[in-house]
Amino acid sequence: MTPGGGDQDARAARKPTLAVVGATGAVGTVMLELLSTRADVWGEIRLIASARSAGRKLRVRGQEVEVLALSEECFEGVDVAMFDVPDEVSAVWAPIAAAKGAIAVDNSGAFRMDEDVPLVVPEVNAAAVRLRSRGIIANPNCTTLSMVVPLGALHAEFGLKELVVASYQAASGAGQPGIDALRAQTAAVAAADAAGDELGTRTGDVRRAVADTGPFPAPLALNVVPWAGSVKEDGWSSEELKVRNESRKILGLPDLKVSATCVRVPVITTHSLVVHAVFDNEVSVERAQEILATTPGVVLYDDPATGEFPTPADVVGTDPTWVGRVRRALDDPYALDLFLCGDNLRKGAALNTAQIAEVVAAELV
Repeated sequence: MTPGGGDQDARAARKPTLAVVGATGAVGTVMLELLSTRADVWGEIRLIASARSAGRKLRVRGQEVEVLALSEECFEGVDVAMFDVPDEVSAVWAPIAAAKGAIAVDNSGAFRMDEDVPLVVPEVNAAAVRLRSRGIIANPNCTTLSMVVPLGALHAEFGLKELVVASYQAASGAGQPGIDALRAQTAAVAAADAAGDELGTRTGDVRRAVADTGPFPAPLALNVVPWAGSVKEDGWSSEELKVRNESRKILGLPDLKVSATCVRVPVITTHSLVVHAVFDNEVSVERAQEILATTPGVVLYDDPATGEFPTPADVVGTDPTWVGRVRRALDDPYALDLFLCGDNLRKGAALNTAQIAEVVAAELV
């Protein structure tokens, strides 16, 4: 019996039961959309959220499903439980779900660097789902997910040894409070501008117009904020360290050199990244483009002469990572420079979680 997997024979005659924990949140909402459009591999779908959301009815696969309040009883008979909740909630409840016999697929940061919990991107390391000795599988951070699929494909060809990354992260990376804050700030700035304040012509104009910065350390409207996450040692942020540590674990490269700077930009959804990747073997743009054009989960959109390169406005609402501006480094034949965009609520969160769950579901039938 697979740890946390339950009795395989008893499950063979039916589709697995799925629980979605955090069904009413920003990522949970996208998850329900995905469950209604992807392959029908699930039997019962159980929606779970906090007590204040209990009793709401949400539509999944054409049916109204009542939201249950999070409790141990919710996991009775569940085969796979997907968690789209804060770290502290997952830290408590994912082990409870696993103890009840469910395989927990967690989208928080609670277990990503746990040695006994695989960190999985199905296009890159799907086989790792079997290494779930705790009955828990972790989903990477949305920033890492926005780049690791194309980088995994390039690594398989050229041998990756170093990354320098700058991220341009959307407000929704901070959850619903981030979305709400950007919208409120944008409205405040527009109101001030309509009143004739001519924002941007004097120092501090935007700061005066925005009374509440929300989850951000500075106004995000008409601004960029060179910070995402919490403060860590030596001036690094938690988001920047996640890019390093998670990339190493997913790619199986514990000594990969990674330096990241994470920046928040006034975009609702879709993270963008500039990546400078150094390889063991000499690279060519033509071969890199061939690889990217044929990699599942990647769209190559790369013809700057005709204005073809990805932007968040192109990518939002889509599943793949879009790649453009593929160039060989000016002074290094072993390095490539790329621009990437990925919807942080889809592949960056809900979609990858759903894909992991589907890999597990295939084992159970």
